[in-house]
Amino acid sequence: MRFDVITLFPEMFAPLTTVGINRRAFDSGQMTLHFTNPRDFSTGNYRRIDDRPFGGGPGMVMMAEPLAQAVKAIRAQRQDTAPVVLFSPIGQTLQHAQVQAWAASEGAILICGRYEGLDQRFIDAYVDVQISLGDFVLSGGELPAMVLLDAVARLLPGVLGDQDSHAQDSFNPALEGLLDCPHYTRPEVWEGQTVPEVLLSGHHDRIEAWRMAQRRALTARLRPDLLK
Repeated sequence: MRFDVITLFPEMFAPLTTVGINRRAFDSGQMTLHFTNPRDFSTGNYRRIDDRPFGGGPGMVMMAEPLAQAVKAIRAQRQDTAPVVLFSPIGQTLQHAQVQAWAASEGAILICGRYEGLDQRFIDAYVDVQISLGDFVLSGGELPAMVLLDAVARLLPGVLGDQDSHAQDSFNPALEGLLDCPHYTRPEVWEGQTVPEVLLSGHHDRIEAWRMAQRRALTARLRPDLLK
């Protein structure tokens, strides 16, 4: 799958493709990243991509034309109609089901906004999906884009050391969409705290029953909205 990222700061993405297990998604060619800087499509000596907002107000707004030309150039190169994604506080909050859908897709064009936002006319004409990470504001769309790419990459075959690992994650439908259970490792006693005895029993059915009970209890206490 191919993701094209429209960003003023492509260098921010370097760790995503070179550090940690998710780099396997890029090393294997299952996921490719291509970067486009909207400044390359701006005009004038200063290559401006932003201007003051009509009606006044603080900050600057990214101009529609450089972004539109960037999308057109990408689509001409891709020769497809990949969806255009904008990361924005007004978007739909990213959920596991969406990540799974993106992991099964051919990719997308990701727009990383800056400043006060983008000219609404560009959004109306080109953006297909708006995604938010939650009810807070960041200084740009690069971090949300990396969050999406990271979440997608770990679902691809061979990226995780154990292919069943992501099936045990929080929110996975395989576990009823519940939160994950607590995990423990050696030593058996640490600062007076012991590992639950059932986990040392070697009885796999009892262990799985304990884990499911923990998942349900944690979800009921911390995220009751997830319970069906």
